[in-house]
Amino acid sequence: MNTSLDAWHKAISSKDVSALDTLLAETAVFHSPVVHSPQEGKDLTKMYLAAAFHVLANDSFHYVREVVDGKNAVLEFVVEVDGIIVNGVDMIRWDDNGKIVDFKVMLRPYKAINLIKEKMRAMLESL
Repeated sequence: MNTSLDAWHKAISSKDVSALDTLLAETAVFHSPVVHSPQEGKDLTKMYLAAAFHVLANDSFHYVREVVDGKNAVLEFVVEVDGIIVNGVDMIRWDDNGKIVDFKVMLRPYKAINLIKEKMRAMLESL
């Protein structure tokens, strides 16, 4: 899965939303830190990740730790948004073809969750 993980890193660092077309499986599921139900399917997963690219992928975004085990990766990130330090985790699972089938995001602290929730809502409404 190193090739798939490398492709993810390249997409996030270049803010290349179109890369999601080849990275995501048709059956991909996105688990948001603020939406209770999983968002199922490639189109919904792409929509949420595209919004996250716009909200979170600024110049301060960087991964600080990675744990990779076979088809699974846990990537801890830090980013500053509107003066608030956001700490989060991307949990990614790939299928046998190297496509993302499950993407879960967790965030902290609480005030960062509220900030990102509002920014993501605004971004999703504009898509």
